[in-house]
Amino acid sequence: MITSRFAPSPSGRLHLGHAYSAIVGRSAGQQFLLRIEDLDAGRCRAEFIDGIFEDLQWLGIAWDGAVLVQSARTEIYSGALEKLRDQGLAYPCFCTRADIAAAMSAPHGEVGAAYPGTCRGLADDPARRAAAVHSWRLDSAKAIALAAVPTWTEADGAQFTSARIDDVILARKDAPAAYHLACVVDDAASGVTLVVRGADLRPSAPVQRLLQMLLGLPEPRYLHHPIVAHDDGRRLAKRDLAPTLAALRDAGVDGPALAARLGRGELPLGFRFILA
Repeated sequence: MITSRFAPSPSGRLHLGHAYSAIVGRSAGQQFLLRIEDLDAGRCRAEFIDGIFEDLQWLGIAWDGAVLVQSARTEIYSGALEKLRDQGLAYPCFCTRADIAAAMSAPHGEVGAAYPGTCRGLADDPARRAAAVHSWRLDSAKAIALAAVPTWTEADGAQFTSARIDDVILARKDAPAAYHLACVVDDAASGVTLVVRGADLRPSAPVQRLLQMLLGLPEPRYLHHPIVAHDDGRRLAKRDLAPTLAALRDAGVDGPALAARLGRGELPLGFRFILA
């Protein structure tokens, strides 16, 4: 049985891009799960969780089983992080976002480069770690040496391999898990066999496959679908106040009819698909 999922973050109201992703996920699997990714306490709001339920019901999209809420699973993520630390594959990072931005823009740095590895290889000082750690990062070079260069499989059977993996953040001082770690742990726990998401998240596949190998988790397939954008190519984004499903509903749009159009790959005027 193919099990897919829709995993929005309640940091704003859903827009057409979310609707399309949910519809693709619903149609791709025999079982369709809903997950609320609410670990970013600074941005997530309870009213947006209610909005997710309201928007999906308006579209006529039903999900199977109980809704998984990430904020209720912090101990599980901490256990996964501890397993990586025990293997020597996670290291404390003391850099703030400003520190990293400065390092990347320095004359000796490459513009747009990944995390420069400032804290990789530092001697572990428990006192400093307790007082000043900002995040825990994956030591990607060690991880690949221990596991393998990750390979993942798309829904159509195409296979891809990539060793271009940053020392991604696994957890922050204010969050028990970052996106990659929580995602692979939850997909495995829920029995997800097909990860459906936008093509802009395709670069997440190699690091998530690597984490799955390190943690002994099953391998799903991936379906990275086109992104819904404005006609001028701008992607829909909550921060840019993209037109919401709630606004369409208030304007009298028929939810199930819109869902049917999106399921046929048809977008309203003013929007188009792009490949990230």
